[in-house]
Amino acid sequence: MDMELKNKTALITGSTRGIGKAIAKELAKEGVNVLINGRNDEEVERTVNEIKLEFPHTFPQNATADLVDNQQREALLKKYSQIDILVNNMGIYEIMKYEDIDDEVWEKYIHTNVLAANGLSKFYLPKMVKNNFGRIIFIASEEAVMPSGQMPQYCMTKSMLLSLSKSLSKLTIGKEVTVNTILPGPSLSENVHQIIEGMYPNEDMTFSAKEKEFMTKNLPQSEIQRFIKPAEIGRLTTFLCSPYASAFKGSPIRMDGGMVPTIF
Repeated sequence: MDMELKNKTALITGSTRGIGKAIAKELAKEGVNVLINGRNDEEVERTVNEIKLEFPHTFPQNATADLVDNQQREALLKKYSQIDILVNNMGIYEIMKYEDIDDEVWEKYIHTNVLAANGLSKFYLPKMVKNNFGRIIFIASEEAVMPSGQMPQYCMTKSMLLSLSKSLSKLTIGKEVTVNTILPGPSLSENVHQIIEGMYPNEDMTFSAKEKEFMTKNLPQSEIQRFIKPAEIGRLTTFLCSPYASAFKGSPIRMDGGMVPTIF
């Protein structure tokens, strides 16, 4: 299905690996010119070249920057002042006990997971409204609506993105501009893959068998009983970026594999 996104330009933050990279690839597959972001210039350039090789009809570009650093973010905005799609994917997480989280950690998470995304959105949203087309998508987590208690500093920032998305959507009334949030469940990033392999070193076990055993023991509430593939999140993101998804406004869109037990 043609998503009618050819020659659009998209900035995907944190897109050298994991969900961000998968989103960039799925958008490129639809003819989108993606801006690859990360802090490591070599990793960014490697990803740009990989996407260019796989999708030679597109023009991926290097958008290296530490988006938490105001000067680097401003330089990036100056370099790429006009885009059609912004995917705020960048984020950090770590299992931590509440009593061990000091103010410095809280500030780090808020600056990284919320304020960097807000800074980009504040710059691009008025331009999108003026051009009468644009998409802003925040990548949150099922932890935003169902905190496990294992990462309170992370969960809070993801809940904040839901509120921010809804607030920004109110500024797009009557325009072909949308602001939405995707809430993925447990996903198979490179780090998660390594963790599972490390937990089950038996070489005779397939990864699928290791994954199933982990899910059964640790995440029995998952209805799919496997990790969500980054490409699946990438395809959902691509749809939400398309003109076919213009009726999604300020929506929290769950792709949690059945992790959240409630109707809403």
